[in-house]
Amino acid sequence: MKNFMTLPRRVWFGVFGIVLLLVFGWVAARSGPLAPIKVTVIQVAKGEIVPALFGIGTVAARRMYLIGPTAAGRVKHVLVDVGDAVKTGQLLAEMEPVDLDERVASAVAATTRARSVVVTFEAQIDDAKSRQELAAIEAKRYIEMRHKGFVSQSIVDGVIQQQKSADAQLSAAEAALAGARKDLSRSEAELEGVKRQRMNIRMEAPGDGVVTSRDAEPGSTVVAGQAVLKLVQTSSLWVTVRLDQGRSAGLRTGLPAEITLRSDPRKPLTGKVIRVEPSSDSVTEERIAQVSFDHIPQGVSTGEMAEVTLRLPPLGDALLIPNASLRYHGAQAGVWLRADGHLRFAQVKTGTEGLDGKVQILEGLKSGDEVVVFSERDLKDDSRIKVVESLVEKAQ
Repeated sequence: MKNFMTLPRRVWFGVFGIVLLLVFGWVAARSGPLAPIKVTVIQVAKGEIVPALFGIGTVAARRMYLIGPTAAGRVKHVLVDVGDAVKTGQLLAEMEPVDLDERVASAVAATTRARSVVVTFEAQIDDAKSRQELAAIEAKRYIEMRHKGFVSQSIVDGVIQQQKSADAQLSAAEAALAGARKDLSRSEAELEGVKRQRMNIRMEAPGDGVVTSRDAEPGSTVVAGQAVLKLVQTSSLWVTVRLDQGRSAGLRTGLPAEITLRSDPRKPLTGKVIRVEPSSDSVTEERIAQVSFDHIPQGVSTGEMAEVTLRLPPLGDALLIPNASLRYHGAQAGVWLRADGHLRFAQVKTGTEGLDGKVQILEGLKSGDEVVVFSERDLKDDSRIKVVESLVEKAQ
């Protein structure tokens, strides 16, 4: 009786254990580590891709002015401050004149005296010419009278000597006038130089712009060429953008650009490449380009960061896959390829990246191949997979 009661219990425990193992195996196969990995796949296909270049840049001014004196001195007035908009010719600052006013007055007086001397010598030349003409006439008349025997030779010699004296006086007057004119030219040049120095103490805006720096205050002593103010021409703002050398193929002037300022990322701006610098940065391995705004936005400041996208001409009949399909084993790019019911890692050579998140495949795939885009876990060769439309379950 005891053996009979024990046997069904053992059988029952055995059956129960088998059922548990089956349930555990079923659950593990469905949702545990042994379950197939859910993936989404896409077929490789040909299409058109719009390639683009991406870079980070800063807003800068194409034209910037350093305003300072041409001679050492003390700052008298600074009439503008940082942020002020100025117009061409507007007085910005002024230096102490020191003795320039006295030097101008002295140069004016010297020039006036030199001009008076020139006028005096010009009058003397007119008088000397008159005397010379009169002496020439007298000499001719006396020579004719001597031929007729009306006067002696000594009288004729005296008249001729008077003519030579008149000629000498005219030559001396002309030489004196030439010297006086040189003195006048020198005095006028000195006056002009002093006047320029006097004008140079007035620092005026060379063009329309905005004051970005005020580097000296009234009473400060500055040397020649030292900047008192800095201006930028707001109409010349552009973006100095840096692009990875390895991804800069196709960079050239005229490319359309989309500029996104950090201060207003929701409002992309349009522009174009107007200059590609001939020298690259060998340290960062970047190429440098200048991108102008089609319309310069209000309130943009120099030094502001910007993201720049340059659009290249579209490429047709390109073999394309989503950029998200790419995986990297070390430095080698590849994709998980599904073929003949098996999964394997296929190395690929990529080309241009498009603005729509797709990348051109140059080698390693053919049209119609199936590649994994997303997977819920990391894959390996011959991983068991389950193809689904989306890894995110839709709400019921």
